[in-house]
Amino acid sequence: MKRREQSQTEQLRQALAEREAQLQEAQGRLAALEGSTSLQVGRALTAAAKRPGRSLVRLPRDLYRLWRRSGSTNHADRRRVEPVRSFDADRQEARLLSGLGGGTADQLVAATVVGPAVQAAIDPYLRSVSLRPHDAQIVMDAVDVDLLLVSASAAAPGSPWAHVGDPAAVDRTRALHWVMESAASRGIPTILLDDAPASPALRRLGFDRVHKGDAGVPLHLFNPVAAELALGPEAVYVRTGADAAVPDVLLELGVGVVDVDAPGLADALRAANVAVIPENAPGEAGLHRRAWACGTRVVVHPTVPVPDGEDLTVSVPRLRALEPTPREVRTMLRQVFLDDATPVRLAALLEGLDLVAGAPGPDLPLSGRGVAVLADPAGADAADRLAEDLLSSRLRPTEVVVPDTAARLPGLQRLRSEGITIRSVHFGTPDTPAELTEEGDAAPGGLTPRQWADLADRATAPWAFLWTGSMGRHRLVDLVCAAECSGADAVGTPRAAETPAAASGVGERGFFDRDSGTGQYVYVTGIGPELARTDLLRRGWDPREWNRRGTRLLALGPDHGIGTDSGSEGSAHADASTGALG
Repeated sequence: MKRREQSQTEQLRQALAEREAQLQEAQGRLAALEGSTSLQVGRALTAAAKRPGRSLVRLPRDLYRLWRRSGSTNHADRRRVEPVRSFDADRQEARLLSGLGGGTADQLVAATVVGPAVQAAIDPYLRSVSLRPHDAQIVMDAVDVDLLLVSASAAAPGSPWAHVGDPAAVDRTRALHWVMESAASRGIPTILLDDAPASPALRRLGFDRVHKGDAGVPLHLFNPVAAELALGPEAVYVRTGADAAVPDVLLELGVGVVDVDAPGLADALRAANVAVIPENAPGEAGLHRRAWACGTRVVVHPTVPVPDGEDLTVSVPRLRALEPTPREVRTMLRQVFLDDATPVRLAALLEGLDLVAGAPGPDLPLSGRGVAVLADPAGADAADRLAEDLLSSRLRPTEVVVPDTAARLPGLQRLRSEGITIRSVHFGTPDTPAELTEEGDAAPGGLTPRQWADLADRATAPWAFLWTGSMGRHRLVDLVCAAECSGADAVGTPRAAETPAAASGVGERGFFDRDSGTGQYVYVTGIGPELARTDLLRRGWDPREWNRRGTRLLALGPDHGIGTDSGSEGSAHADASTGALG
């Protein structure tokens, strides 16, 4: 049985036995040290130095006796069986000493030699132990990790690992080579992200996997949600470096300029309607995806004019005058979420690698996308609609929780046959005055907050979707994507009080500052909840009190018009447990 599957009592009992074995081993070593000839000679010399009168006369005799006894050591006393120590116990102890206890429960622990952009991207999905050239050996010996992640951008000038792999930086190359040898001897997989120009010697260090590209799009940084969205030019040119020239045609059009490595790249993309990216620039595909995640159209500036192609003097003014439609922005963001987001990239990098014993699965970076569908189908027809919705959804949930009275309906049996876990809950009858008088319209779907909480108690996924009726095939993936982008505690449709029906038009910030009846990616004080953190639902609070209790609520309207979302994408769906298209 794996350690994480054992009970806490068994784990403590096993750890105590192993600590006692360590104590016995330490006591044996201490006794051997005290009985060693070297220690006794040192004591004799110290005593002679403290009392030179009589001790100097006795010193030759004492040394002669020690010499005679040194050749008659009882080797049988030294042949002791050393206590057997568990490798898993060593891993747990190392993580406790390093402040990484419990890392195997929810995140993989990775030793990292990466650039700042990669580090910011992976922070929410991996527990990082940063290695630096001067302490790489000490940290690698003291901390147990699940994998070693290196990026070529770590060799950029000005970083601690600058020019690693280059013959001019022998000390850094030697330190990284030692780290690689240590990882190989301990069975730790090694990954190189080839995301920037670097010395060819870096790629020849013997990595288990070399990925040509970056760590994906970090949606917590590049996303259409910004609490303080600064106004900027309607078009922006992404410059590949501070010394790179800006095309004259763009200067004449008044296009803004931002460097590819600037801290404000996300804000500049989010505030613009169109981004111009140089053709064949380093990381061009990644820049495309980052712009899409910010809701910005992309125009490629060709190095050589294309015959019969639309000139920038035509395409840039045309696109920056047209604000992106809700459907267009939602489609771009959805594609990035399913294919190029950082957790999807990390899961793809870890797939097929032999992780060390006791480490969780390679799909752990995607565990934060797990969704439990909470539903109370009124009958067989409602259960069939629930099955159709979930099986056609582009993001398949990990489990479904229903009352026990509905667990045997044909629609639920169909979901179970498709591999979706079905859990049931028994709803008790109200037996107190408070339960009898509790309002049933305080939560969606006709259930009370307490009943939704009972369903959430049985869920194991971090997110819960409140199914109250038919939904589009994109609605669930859009809700989970909005939650990953914003870090909100609940996502849903805005209440009528948040966006008055009489209001119309668009705010000065365009799509992300709408003043219409359907808010998009806007933090509000009240929503009709659709997706919420499971822990929040378990509290049984009235959704109208969530904002007053410190939760962050995000409004997400439909793609267009009124009703469920629709689209023209293919029939592929993604499993919430893997994030992969199927």
